[in-house]
Amino acid sequence: MSASFTIALDAMGGDRAPDIVVKGANIARKRFPAARFLFFGDETRVQPLLARYRALAKVSEVRHADHAIKNEDKPSAALRNGRGSSMRLAIDAVGKGEAAGVVSAGNTGALMAMAKFVLKTLPGITRPAIASFFPTMRGETVMLDLGANVQCDAENLVQFAVMGNVFARTVLGVVSPTVGILNVGSEDQKGHEALREASALLREIKLPGSFHGFVEGDDIAKGTVDVVVTDGFTGNIALKTIEGTAKLYAEFLRATFSSSFLSKLGFLLARPALNALRLRTDPRRYNGAIFLGLTGIAVKSHGGTDALGFANAIGVAADMIVHGAIARITEDFADIGQGAIAIPQAAGK
Repeated sequence: MSASFTIALDAMGGDRAPDIVVKGANIARKRFPAARFLFFGDETRVQPLLARYRALAKVSEVRHADHAIKNEDKPSAALRNGRGSSMRLAIDAVGKGEAAGVVSAGNTGALMAMAKFVLKTLPGITRPAIASFFPTMRGETVMLDLGANVQCDAENLVQFAVMGNVFARTVLGVVSPTVGILNVGSEDQKGHEALREASALLREIKLPGSFHGFVEGDDIAKGTVDVVVTDGFTGNIALKTIEGTAKLYAEFLRATFSSSFLSKLGFLLARPALNALRLRTDPRRYNGAIFLGLTGIAVKSHGGTDALGFANAIGVAADMIVHGAIARITEDFADIGQGAIAIPQAAGK
């Protein structure tokens, strides 16, 4: 980590921007001392915030942006009219080679549309995918796609598996990841044709680790595999279900421990264990969804996160940069060979 690298930040993206963006960058700077930052946003608002953190200011530059992409903006409109926006300028910095990655807590659809337009996809990849990771019984698991591609064919799913494998190795530190395809059952004959074709192909492709086969919804929390592959429609529903269930249990715990005097006393006794549980499941620890498959690093932070959450999103980008994730994805596809993932040839059609 001795070599410095630069991350472009959309300073105006998110519910509490630019405050949490600057504070988050200051937190991330301590973990990644080699990082440099380019802030894109309203200079009159960003510069005074940056002045509060001398060490951060020394490794940062603020570039003015006339406006910001709004949450309600449609991706197509943002792509047409957002050339001078903080989000677009931050992405452009990656496209020009001024930064190795971009992080934004702004409009997800707009960020994906702009990033794909500016950065383009890597050779061998037809569609980028949104990937993120979750706590499980065994550690952490990455899942993709989480909403970028509602409909996917077998080739898309195989590409997601390759990219998720690299994410598991670079961000999660798993040396030999196991990969599974999310399905309605674990038997080989279950699921629609695209799932079965993807499964057959992945059994033939040699990646670091192994292909587990089909997994079911409960396998996500079990941590049965390190990489869960699915289409964006199913993945987004699974993601929102996981988030909703976590909130439900948090509310159940709150209501239970406040229901009586003895319950409140029990809460005091259990507080150390509950604090450890809260830390283990804190969504800020897992903030930062990455758009895999592009020629540059693009990370989407949750729009409502705080400074710690945004710092962790920066950390995802930094880990991808430091460990050369883009080069690894490119190398893996080169090793596999284009013919190995072409559905007609591989399926003998």
